[in-house]
Amino acid sequence: MKFPHNPGTYQSQEDKLPITVTGVGSCLPRTVETNEDLAQQIDTSDEWIRSRTGIGQRWIAAEDESTSTMATRAARRALESAALDRVDLIVVATSTPDRSVPATAPLVGEALGMSGVAAFDLNAVCTGFVYALSVANAMLATSSGDIALVIGADTFSSILDPKDRSTRAIFGDGAGAVVITRSDMDDASDFELGSDGGGYDLITRPASGSAIKRDEQHALPPYFTMAGKSVFMQAVARMTESCTALLDRARLSVDDVDAFVAHQANARILGAVVDQLGIRPEKSIQNIDRVGNTVAASIPIALAEAHAKSQFQYGDRLLLTAFGGGLTWGACLAHWQVNTDATSKDAVSAS
Repeated sequence: MKFPHNPGTYQSQEDKLPITVTGVGSCLPRTVETNEDLAQQIDTSDEWIRSRTGIGQRWIAAEDESTSTMATRAARRALESAALDRVDLIVVATSTPDRSVPATAPLVGEALGMSGVAAFDLNAVCTGFVYALSVANAMLATSSGDIALVIGADTFSSILDPKDRSTRAIFGDGAGAVVITRSDMDDASDFELGSDGGGYDLITRPASGSAIKRDEQHALPPYFTMAGKSVFMQAVARMTESCTALLDRARLSVDDVDAFVAHQANARILGAVVDQLGIRPEKSIQNIDRVGNTVAASIPIALAEAHAKSQFQYGDRLLLTAFGGGLTWGACLAHWQVNTDATSKDAVSAS
């Protein structure tokens, strides 16, 4: 399948504010599944998984853990790190909500004691967190309050084929959250967002949604599917292109970026993007070996873990990028203003 070079690209131009992150938190399920554990269930091995993905383990939600429960725990930790108990807006990026109807975000808001706050879900699969940051930033810029809670959360194990080693080896469950606020900083953040429906079937769950007729549901795969080779090439190209365009428009170089946090899709994809952008490896935040691909949660979980390890300094400029189903992709710049204190070590942990 051939794709246009750069279809459907959006660059924010008006009402821009700096993406200023003032709080961060994450939540992983209680149960860790190592490659050795997986090899006891399906035909695979630690060497096979690591050589293709760089993943050593992933975390799997139990029956009493869901997208909303993990999102709520991550949100609480983000609020604690920002020393806040209330926000003006909640956006949850997820493609595995608790239910298809209603949205998960109002449930998270209720659990946080924020009934009445504007709350909604957004689905751009693995690019969801970057898209959610863009939407929340735009809403703050148009007087929808001063503080937003942006959450990426997915329970992808719930839609995987138990016998498919190509997907079970890659995906894990989890949630991450950030608090973003209005800022008096002079420079505004920018976004580079894009999509291409020509790749609709490369990352999908065929037997789901209103387009599927009832008599067709049993004939289609009920689980998530992904065309690995095509996705690999698209992911590297789109994330590299979006970051390059964003930096060029901001008149910045990779040397002006203090840290690079990409969607944790696959270690080989991450390595290729870092190489093509010319980013020094020590600036690239990676945790895919320990948590796997957690879809919309991957960037905020990586942010929380890096914060807990003191890998960021107050005032750092971060470059974030992601690629996901749709196809969708995006990149943005963010300013890190999370205080390092006694709560930072609690920003990331299992539930």
